[in-house]
Amino acid sequence: MPTTGPKETRRADYASTRDQADGAWIAHVADGSPAWEAGLEEGMRVLSVNGVELRDIIDWRWEADGELAELEVYVPQEDEVYACDLEREAGRNVLASCVEPAELCMLGRVALRDDDYRLSFLQGNFVTLTNVTDEDVQRIIDCRLEPMNVSLHAISPEVRRSLIGRNAQRGIDVLERLLRAGIEVHGQIVLCAGINDGDELRRTLDWVESWPTFTSLALVPMGYTKYSRRFSSSFSEDREASQAVVRLLRPYQERARRELGITRFQLSDEFYLDANLPVPAADTYDGYPQFYDGIGMLRSFLDDTTSICAERKRDLSKAARWLDDQDRTLFVVCGEAAKGVVDDLCASWASALGLAMPCAEAYPIRNDYYGGDVNVTGLIVSCDLLAQLPKDLHRHVVMLPEVMFNFDHVTLDGDTQEHIVEELASRGAEVLVCVTTPGPLLDALLEVMR
Repeated sequence: MPTTGPKETRRADYASTRDQADGAWIAHVADGSPAWEAGLEEGMRVLSVNGVELRDIIDWRWEADGELAELEVYVPQEDEVYACDLEREAGRNVLASCVEPAELCMLGRVALRDDDYRLSFLQGNFVTLTNVTDEDVQRIIDCRLEPMNVSLHAISPEVRRSLIGRNAQRGIDVLERLLRAGIEVHGQIVLCAGINDGDELRRTLDWVESWPTFTSLALVPMGYTKYSRRFSSSFSEDREASQAVVRLLRPYQERARRELGITRFQLSDEFYLDANLPVPAADTYDGYPQFYDGIGMLRSFLDDTTSICAERKRDLSKAARWLDDQDRTLFVVCGEAAKGVVDDLCASWASALGLAMPCAEAYPIRNDYYGGDVNVTGLIVSCDLLAQLPKDLHRHVVMLPEVMFNFDHVTLDGDTQEHIVEELASRGAEVLVCVTTPGPLLDALLEVMR
């Protein structure tokens, strides 16, 4: 088993490892900015704005939105707190020159929890709303914190309790209050065969149809790991069940397109793959509001492949000649679920240039760390990657997907990007880390050539 690098603590999340503290760190101050003119410097901490202690970035955005913001700033070198006024010209963004948004989010006085409503607004996380207080609800409404991303899963109380727990009804009560206030909501259902599909799914879809500000609803199949006790199979192993979900959703989609001009009810890419059905056209995805929930990624990738091969043949030719001159093949690392579309990209690249053989190929990594039906690119871990890539990579360029690393460039099993790159380089590889969609992938390869 390969080592996982210098980190002693193995991790299983994508959170920052930076220490927490009261207020918000000033990450960078641009010369000539309002923050620079006010005497703020990197490393100081903003404790309050206009007398309001900063709980999170929402307080900062709300309070610092005017022309003048009165700050309390802690200077660690002097262990003192000073008052300062931050003036902003109309239309000028103070935030970009003062406080880094992600750090303010992570370093608030109140630690952000995994099911925290603020992560829904700030980062697009799906939350159940079961732990939201009445004060929180009013804050969402007053500050118009929308869209909110909500895990719905089911509407019947007994089914919701089995999936979410004893506070499941609180989530519905809060959600209905937000919808009545006109807050835009994007919802998600994690579909579990025999639990919230079939008739229960119809009841849930009917309920969503009754709320006009419920802008989109994503259906994603339940995934399970080798450690799961409750589930040992999913839609990925049952083509007929996947096809039944596609059929059930179709009339709801057709009504929404006819009455609202949007598809509204969206299936994740896995359902079309598992059902062996064509991926819908781009215009059915309503501008991809739930792209990072796996809704439309496949369609976008296929369309981008077509576009790249038609519009950037010169760049493709340069990259192919460089790989040929270097006597190297490009390995595009991906999860097993993405192998088909990456293969299509490589074959389309070769076809566009009239090449007999592709100069790039998908290299899918089997997820032994989690097991079960986990097969997506974003959950690739170091131990699987290093065990499955060849020991001799002297004739290869290895392209690692950026999505497998967290904010601190750490994998889910606790290894660092730096260590992984060093290990693969020691095997002879030229290693790139980038977004592995067609355009950014080609751009990264061209950058290395320069």
